[in-house]
Amino acid sequence: MRRIDAHHHVWDLAARPHAWLDPEPMAPVRRTYTLDDLAGEAAAAGVERTVLVQVLADLDETREFLAIAAASELVAGVVGWVDLTAPGVADTLAELPPGLVGVRHGVQSEPDPGWLDRPDVRRGLADVAAAGLAYDLLTLPHQLPSAIRTVAALPELTFVLDHLSKPPIASGELEPWRGRIKELAAHPNVFCKLSGMVTEADRAAWKVSDLRPYAEVVLEEFGPERVMFGSDWPVCLLAARYDQVVAAADELCSGLSESERAAVFAGTARRAYKL
Repeated sequence: MRRIDAHHHVWDLAARPHAWLDPEPMAPVRRTYTLDDLAGEAAAAGVERTVLVQVLADLDETREFLAIAAASELVAGVVGWVDLTAPGVADTLAELPPGLVGVRHGVQSEPDPGWLDRPDVRRGLADVAAAGLAYDLLTLPHQLPSAIRTVAALPELTFVLDHLSKPPIASGELEPWRGRIKELAAHPNVFCKLSGMVTEADRAAWKVSDLRPYAEVVLEEFGPERVMFGSDWPVCLLAARYDQVVAAADELCSGLSESERAAVFAGTARRAYKL
């Protein structure tokens, strides 16, 4: 099966600070990761194309990622960053080189749980939609009500929920996350990445059975045609090797039909990001 990894990163610690890597739990991945580090792992897992996703709120990083994509057969597109709250978002997007397929902001780090409801943010999101790009939602469960209001207000924009909105897999709790996912999935302009799960579980002792209840919710509510696989490499290395993440996704999707698996592992990403 031809596969697309719809969510991974690279970072160069010599190029700019990455303060989010400073806390001690991040020490195992506190080094530079390049596309060359991923290429062999991806090939061994049958991954032919990827989507490279922003790490920092830094337009220069986005430009560098677009240059990486332009020089690589592996990267099919970039989800970059622009300041959604600034005037002229449309102009900024128009000035970027080819290869941008989406925009993301680290909403999970915003102290305001209603950040997505802000008029300036909504204006920026409307510009993202007008540019024909997707918007990746990086939220925590308590921010999902704001996300639900936002996707309802912007039906013309394709949204992609990253990492299932980071449910509390380690504790095994499903509510209120499950109910909010059901509300979000009721909007047909929203997709969901089957990604980032191993780092929300017990990182030292997770099992596929720990992930299954959460994967089942998104597969049921969104349907395989709106779910896509993402590794979240190299963040995933805090809990699992690349091949282990791929194997876990395979096991979680083992009950799907061949066409449904083809959607999760390639087709959905192609449609959502227009690859």
